[in-house]
This record gives sequence, C-alpha cells and structure tokens, in this order.
Amino acid sequence: MGQKVNPISFRLINNKEWRSKWFSQREYADLLAEDIELRKGISEKLGRSGGVNKVEIERGNQETTINIHTAKPGIIIGRSGQGVNQLKEYLEKRILKTNFPIRGYISENNPAAKKPNHKIKINIMEIRNPEICASLVAQNICQQLEKRIAYRRAVKMAIEKMKVHKEVKGVKVSVAGRLGGAEIARKEKFSDGSIPLGTFRSQIDYAHHDAFTTYGVIGVKVWIYTI
Repeated sequence: MGQKVNPISFRLINNKEWRSKWFSQREYADLLAEDIELRKGISEKLGRSGGVNKVEIERGNQETTINIHTAKPGIIIGRSGQGVNQLKEYLEKRILKTNFPIRGYISENNPAAKKPNHKIKINIMEIRNPEICASLVAQNICQQLEKRIAYRRAVKMAIEKMKVHKEVKGVKVSVAGRLGGAEIARKEKFSDGSIPLGTFRSQIDYAHHDAFTTYGVIGVKVWIYTI
C-alpha cells in the first residue's frame, strides 16, 4: 500500500501536518474551492522563479493566514514589501472573480456578496536547505528539462546535491514521458539509498511536477528520506 499512495497523505496521522487548517460545517465546499484558487493563484503569480516549496492556509474568524515556504523570500517580498502587497491584492481579486455557489461571491442580484468574508494575511518563511525539499528539487529538474538539458544529467546532479546533506538517507527520482525526444514514452527511475515507503514513522518528503518540453510533458516525481 505504501508503494501506491501519496507518501504525504499516508503519514498525516504520524509525522506530517495538514496544509489547510480550518473547519466549517456549512461552507466546507466553498472554503475548499477557495483554498484551491489561492494555491493556483500563488503558483501562477510566482511561478517556479519564486522557489515556493509549500503553502499552508489557516483560517480564523476574521482573517485567513497564508504561510508561504520559499527558498527565495527576497523575490516574493520585493522592495519595502511591495511584492507581498501586490500578491495579496491579486489573491483578493482572484477570490472575488471566482463563483462560489453557497456564498455567492458573484451574484448580480446580491452585490453585497462580492465582499470577501476574511482578510488575507501573508507570511513569508525562508527555507534554509532547498536542496533537500522534494518540491524544489522537482521544480529544478523540470526547469533544466525545459532548457533541453539531458534528463540523466539533470537528475544525477540533483541527487549528488542531496547526498551532501548528512540527514538524507535515501533519494528516488522518477521521470516519465518522451525522454530525450523518443517517439515512445517511457519511465526511468534513479535512486540512491533506501526509501521505506511502507513505514509510517519514516520522514519522507514527496513532490510531483511537470516539465513542458517541445516533445511533450515529462512528469517528475521526487522522494526524499531524511532522519
């Protein structure tokens, strides 16, 4: 079972935390849809240049707090915090334009419904070791693939950078698609060390990203086992 499911969701009850922390009975569907829109907005606004590893959303009675974990805080914050303010305004406008059925944010007969129920607060948190964050590693490999760097070279360079850190005990990278421009798509796996996917208590970070190349989409999956 541990080989098939997402390693993050598989360990939520043990050593992983939910990335959305809130509860609602009546507006659960809308809040979930809003979380998805917020994450999409951050991804589209910052892109891979922002070095975003993960986004945590916490909701209170009056405020929605978004914690962005990034390897490049200076790029997101900008000069005198202008970058954060622009991102906040962009997300608020994106939520207003999205149609949430229950709350009716966009309704011609109910103009008052266009006002958001919560204020957005953004916290930027710096990542000290981006080389051992699965999401950032996968994004880096995707960027190199899009620049037409050989996939074996890109993957092996990423693995070598991770092996430098003593806390890393195992790494696995999977790339799938038209590798090297081949006519038939295939999958290749690269690994170093052990990845105990079936052990609940093991600290395993996982991420999946897509590289959009001239030959098609190449999927990149990264597993990192640390202690």
